Amino acid sequence: MSYIAKRTRGSDGATHIFTFHGTGGTEQQFHGFAEEMFPDADVTSPRGDVSEGGALRYFRRMAEGLYDMDDLAQRSKAMADFVRSEAAGAERVIALGYSNGANIAATVALYGDVFTDLVLLHPLIPWAPAPQPALRGKRILITAGERDPICPKPQTQAFADYLKMQGADVTLHWHAGGHEIDQSEVAAIEAFFA
Repeated sequence: MSYIAKRTRGSDGATHIFTFHGTGGTEQQFHGFAEEMFPDADVTSPRGDVSEGGALRYFRRMAEGLYDMDDLAQRSKAMADFVRSEAAGAERVIALGYSNGANIAATVALYGDVFTDLVLLHPLIPWAPAPQPALRGKRILITAGERDPICPKPQTQAFADYLKMQGADVTLHWHAGGHEIDQSEVAAIEAFFA
């Protein structure tokens, strides 16, 4: 599987960052942010290949919070294969995704040993995933809004709890708002990688 993607080649070859945009975003959404945070890293930002009324996404859904699970499984496996191919040889493989992009990054991580670190901004995983031993020891930052109408707080907390039960090293950062990205989330990302 191949994706339209923005790519920046870094100088160290040891760290590879993947950014995943939210619904309606493009490969540009977080690419520059990742370049600034990790100036020596390789950065790859794939564009979602599903159109929902013209808005780009990484997988289909029936309604808000109701995913096409067959499509999600197929596209998560394809993205996992893409990430493994792009990041071959890298010691550290980081995912940074927002909303729909956080969801595809999270489900790719459920396919086994793909990422070493994940930054999931406003993820929504509205089902109970099966146990995944490969998550043990992975560093994961989840950021979310306490009043997010798209990603309700109980579901965010349930997913964080699931990750902890798999042995992941989870940091959960809340802000007082909704689905928008708050400046405190940027600070949380910087602190996570400091």
